Amino acid sequence: MPAFRLSPALGCLLALAAGVFTTLSAAPFQLWWLGPVAAGLLYTGLSALSPGQAALRGACYGLGLFGAGASWVFVSIHDYGYTGVPLALALTALFVAGLSLFPAVTLWAYRRLTGPRLAWLSFAGAWVLGEWLRTWLFTGFPWLLLGTSQVDSPLAPWAPVGGVYLLSLLTALTGTLGVELLRRRAWTAVPLAAVWLLPLALPAQWTQPTGEPLRVALLQGNLDQTIKWSAEGQREAANRYAELTRAQPDDLDLIVWPEAALPMFEREARPILERVQSNLAPRTALLTGILQRDGEGLYYNSVIGLGDVEGAYRKRHLVPFGEYLPLEPLLAGTIAFFDLPMPAMTPGPEGQGPIVVGGTAIGNAICYEIIYADQVAAQARHSELLLTVSNDTWFGRSIGPLQHLQMARLRALENGRYLMRATSNGVTALIDARGEVIARAPQFEMASLAGEVQPMTGLTPFTRTGSWPAWLLAALMVLPGLRRRRIQS
Repeated sequence: MPAFRLSPALGCLLALAAGVFTTLSAAPFQLWWLGPVAAGLLYTGLSALSPGQAALRGACYGLGLFGAGASWVFVSIHDYGYTGVPLALALTALFVAGLSLFPAVTLWAYRRLTGPRLAWLSFAGAWVLGEWLRTWLFTGFPWLLLGTSQVDSPLAPWAPVGGVYLLSLLTALTGTLGVELLRRRAWTAVPLAAVWLLPLALPAQWTQPTGEPLRVALLQGNLDQTIKWSAEGQREAANRYAELTRAQPDDLDLIVWPEAALPMFEREARPILERVQSNLAPRTALLTGILQRDGEGLYYNSVIGLGDVEGAYRKRHLVPFGEYLPLEPLLAGTIAFFDLPMPAMTPGPEGQGPIVVGGTAIGNAICYEIIYADQVAAQARHSELLLTVSNDTWFGRSIGPLQHLQMARLRALENGRYLMRATSNGVTALIDARGEVIARAPQFEMASLAGEVQPMTGLTPFTRTGSWPAWLLAALMVLPGLRRRRIQS
């Protein structure tokens, strides 16, 4: 069959629409069925393009995806980075354009290295390899991965098997098979049905409850970010979290404060924490996000505990421009956005164990870390519960916090663990081992969220292996479509 052709303008328009559709498939819109549609639109007519034309198509897709889905960056730069609108727009456009290079490179390589043979298979594999590249290159940005949108779809049972990248693979494969089916290739109905029907045969739950549920309360201070690091903000934070803590019942096992709940270093916060601890019931522990400064002058974004708590956690995956400044000698002092509100953080050590609260092991991820599936899986291997503390105030009233919550839900589903999500102004939530939100606090209010979380034992296949089997499968799917070089006689 001859290659299906689209005009260059129509092709770029469809790619742009596919990027927007990918955003709409995710939170807060949650039109998950648009995920396969987006992949199918991008696949349509691709075989007729040169590598350069395919790269342009990929860039258009990226502009649609990140322009619609990562628009919250403007809020962070303008509202909290004290940057004027023109410069904030320019920096946001630069951010979106930079991220658009990833799908551009992916489609360039796909057309450069593969041919028409089994194109529907190799396209899905190339898609996931592109997501893998975006996960680690330049510190990584695995935001809006295609598979994340499927946490509520019939494909969701695949998540404990192979994680978000397997979901991306199957979503992209659904899109390409759907296109081939529309081309009257009836045989594609068989693999398409297998992708969507096999989840019915998978276990409903890979992990099992262990011990008694923990009664917990997650506290949300809703402190104004613009004053947080001032003397006024420090006093207000101390008063709010002390007040919320005093209001909790005595039968709680655990109280959690969010990331950097007290906007000061642990040494300065210690008297406040000691007063809070003196008012806690004997059985109640407290975990809080806090900034630490060690004896060598290094700074850490951490989680520490009070009461019956063993261990602490220091954030490993730091946020560029938020917790450290890349190319600091060149950028420091040039514009207000590059002036960090605190000293540059240091990554925590590898191989950190869980925090143990009353005999229950809790794996940790601070803010941005929850979007890294393999890092969370490494914590889950040795934990019975998961905890993420975050300061999502930087997102403002954008869609960012709801996207962040959806990724946390997927981490719970992948690992078969209940997850506690404590944030400064939302979305604070309790999530069960199937990725369902069982309780949530309202956004942009001072609130406390109480409920029970069940420690779980056992490991899902994904928790055992991480993402490498899905990445390997993606590479194997590309191999049959690779172009064969002619041997010169």
